[in-house]
Amino acid sequence: MVARNGQDGYGTTGLGRFDKYMLQQLLMLFGFFSLVLALVFWVNKAVSLLDWLMGDGQSASTFLQLTLLSLPTILVNLLPIAAFAATVYVTNRLSSESELVVVQAAGYSPYRLARPVLYFGVIVALMVAVLSHVLVPLSQRELDLRRAEIAGDITSRLLTEGTFVHPVKGITFYVREISAAGELEDVYLSNSRTEGERQSFIASQALIVKDEDGPMLLMFDGMTQVYDLEDQRLSVTRFDSFAYSLQGLFGTTQAQRRSLKSTDSFGLLSASPALLEELRSSRLQVLAEVTQRMNKAVQGFAICLIGFAALLIGGFSRFGLWRQILLAIVLLVIIKSLDNTFEGMIDDDPSFWPLRYVASLVAVLMALALMWKTARPARRSRRRAKHGTEAKS
Repeated sequence: MVARNGQDGYGTTGLGRFDKYMLQQLLMLFGFFSLVLALVFWVNKAVSLLDWLMGDGQSASTFLQLTLLSLPTILVNLLPIAAFAATVYVTNRLSSESELVVVQAAGYSPYRLARPVLYFGVIVALMVAVLSHVLVPLSQRELDLRRAEIAGDITSRLLTEGTFVHPVKGITFYVREISAAGELEDVYLSNSRTEGERQSFIASQALIVKDEDGPMLLMFDGMTQVYDLEDQRLSVTRFDSFAYSLQGLFGTTQAQRRSLKSTDSFGLLSASPALLEELRSSRLQVLAEVTQRMNKAVQGFAICLIGFAALLIGGFSRFGLWRQILLAIVLLVIIKSLDNTFEGMIDDDPSFWPLRYVASLVAVLMALALMWKTARPARRSRRRAKHGTEAKS
């Protein structure tokens, strides 16, 4: 039996045994839902990434690196949803098994019952804050660098055995086989980017080497053909060896500029004028970006309260809490829609950045209103019972 005077760990101060029990259930289900959602989103992300990497001839290790770097961005968006699902599931299970009825009969108010959910919401908010302020910008920065390296990696874009590849418009390259020593066997290169003519190279062997001026394609025992489209004349030249510069073939790879998304919040808040110029952003845009990251953490806390309060208002029912679950989902949709609306306004005008927290504040007020509504029937029933006892006496 639950004691009200603080015995057996169920007092009004500290983290009681029921709080620890509910918090443990929340964390366990939170981990499960996070894993499931992360796998679903990761597979969806990996499919599109795989098409791009395979088209550029990248290895499986490169694919693994890029998918791992995309995980923080995936997690920061799905952790609040996983926390909401865990809160709804645990609250529904505790209600269906009458555990909430027992602790409410022992004198626990809805606000007291919400204590483990508050602790859980704080844990989720801290996790989302670390991700959004630090890990996501770092991973985004590294991801941008890796993408730039891949875009500038001419070798991987060309060396695909037995396949005609088109790294850029107007360029066609073919190699029949690549030996263990890196020699290219039976090479064909076509360049139609020059207006008015088409140039083709055919060689029995070739090598790609690095030079001070950029990568070079060394071809041996072959010929070059130049076809003049206007005069319809074909010029053929045979060669024993020929060096062809690949430097301007695919365009130059520009140095990656830092962006708001790839800069951590501490760097943004202490940004110098030079950094702001590199980011091409103003102080207001920086502040709007930092508040957006903070709001993700606050929202993770707020929607946990929404899920708990929406189910608590239903009390115990033999038919389940499906109506309350539907109410929780509808409230979540309203909050997310409101948040997206204000996000669009802030993107258009960063001076509206204080509106970023309006949706989270509305969620907290909704939760408090639902818990207040839950507490009222209990007070009324106690008053009626008291008046009935006085009338009998």
